[in-house]
Amino acid sequence: MYRELTMFGKATDEQLIQKALAGSERAWFGLVRRYEKRLYNYSLRMTGSPDDAMDILQDVLMSVYRNLASYRGDGAFVAWLFRIASFRCTDFLRRRGRQFASTDDVDVIDVSGADTGDGIDRNKGLMGMMNLLPTEQKHVIELKFFQHFTFDEIAGQLGISSNTAKSRMYAALKKMRKQNENVMLLKEGA
Repeated sequence: MYRELTMFGKATDEQLIQKALAGSERAWFGLVRRYEKRLYNYSLRMTGSPDDAMDILQDVLMSVYRNLASYRGDGAFVAWLFRIASFRCTDFLRRRGRQFASTDDVDVIDVSGADTGDGIDRNKGLMGMMNLLPTEQKHVIELKFFQHFTFDEIAGQLGISSNTAKSRMYAALKKMRKQNENVMLLKEGA
């Protein structure tokens, strides 16, 4: 495993970017390893398909590789990275017409390191509810709850205002809560 260390610990994104731009493959792969699981899971939750998520991940990484020199550093690298990923996911969903794969065949990569069957089942249920959301709401839910961005960061990534990001999140949560209530009623009636 690649471990680029500075005098005080792990290399920052900015240090890895500078080294990658100078031609260091190790630095580039360090950036890839740092973010590939998060980007894959993001794409997976957006598309519902492991194959499509992998295609989007590869597309995002190629785009970042080709455009790394255009990263100005005026915001966090991770925000720039997820902005690219959100564009790629949106384009994919538009082209695909929002057809989703069944979440039964989905294996979410657990980035926490804990491997529990309950967590995977919960993720599948959540992905099923997210698949029913419009793309705009789905992006906000993903970026807020899974990627832990602030509303200002989400707004910058999606090109919307913070208030719009908040209203999309609350509308999505309302829809997901209603969907969950419907599922619980069906289980009770069975």
